[in-house]
Amino acid sequence: MSPADQPNEPAAPEGARPDPVTGDPSPKRPARAAVARPERARGGSLLAWALLLALLALVIASFVGWRQWQQQTGVSAAARGMADLRTRVSSLETTLTGVSDQRSSFDQRLNDAAAVNRSLREELLGQAERTRNLEDAVAKLAEKSLSAHDTILLDETDSLLRMGNQRYLLFHDPRAAAAAYALADQTLAAVNDGAFSGVRLSIEAEHDALLKSRPASQDSALQQLQALRDHLASLPLKPLDKGAAGQPEGAWSRIGHALAGVVTVQRDNGAPLAVADARFARELTALDLAQAQAALLAYDSKGYAAALQRASASLASQFDGSAEAVRQARGVLEQLGRQLPPSAPVELGAALTELRNLRAVHALTPSPDATPPAHAGSVARKGGARP
Repeated sequence: MSPADQPNEPAAPEGARPDPVTGDPSPKRPARAAVARPERARGGSLLAWALLLALLALVIASFVGWRQWQQQTGVSAAARGMADLRTRVSSLETTLTGVSDQRSSFDQRLNDAAAVNRSLREELLGQAERTRNLEDAVAKLAEKSLSAHDTILLDETDSLLRMGNQRYLLFHDPRAAAAAYALADQTLAAVNDGAFSGVRLSIEAEHDALLKSRPASQDSALQQLQALRDHLASLPLKPLDKGAAGQPEGAWSRIGHALAGVVTVQRDNGAPLAVADARFARELTALDLAQAQAALLAYDSKGYAAALQRASASLASQFDGSAEAVRQARGVLEQLGRQLPPSAPVELGAALTELRNLRAVHALTPSPDATPPAHAGSVARKGGARP
């Protein structure tokens, strides 16, 4: 409370003493102490409020200062970021300027490369046209390059191939036909034209087929058959007029033996019986062996097998089977029977047909009427001369 709010008390005149009768100073002291205490409490609250307000003002001032410092820091950071961005933008502009320059140079190079490619394409087209012209010229020169010497060689090759075909067709001789084909290949190799290399391959294929069609054991088989024919004269025949082995010796047999020494019965036809039978048996067997040789040379499998069977049957029936030479001869015949010649004919004529077709293409055939010979295999099957 302010002094104005305090109760008015009568003031004593200055210099007056207190009345000892009327007033006792001791009762008035507690009232002054009571008045001083509220004033002190009011002053302490005012001081607390002042301190609180000062503290609040300090906090607000600190907050405001911190915010200002933050704003200034953000502004400076933003300024630095803007400076960096400007630097980057300027560098990007510089880079874009360089890239645009490089792009312009690349465009120029691409245009130059396209122009070069167009010129090269035109040159390639010109080269292709020249190459076609050269090929036409070379083809015309190739048609005229076959001289009379090449024509003679081609005629000789044609003749050799026809000779080989006819030799195999008529005489069934693959060795002579293969030799003719080998000579034809050598003759065709001397021709100065690579177009006939395919004909040489066909000739080589037919030559190999002829060599394979002739069995490797044919010569040995022919030699063995000839050796058997030569040894037929030395092979023993079966004994004639000989009694059966193991007959019982009875009275009639003893009488027969006794009379055989007195009376002898013989045929009288100009030669002894044993000599005539031996000559006839050997000649029949030799004839069968000769037929086997002929069938072997003709590649007749059926005739060859039949002749060997007849010769083996003759040896079994007319000759002594207990003799070692006869058994060996029959063993040789059995071994030869297992080595039959091939029955399939060789297909010839493809090389000759190809040669004549090429000569017709090159306009070098001697006559347009010439036709390839009949196929060896088909003619053989039509005539029936081959098995």
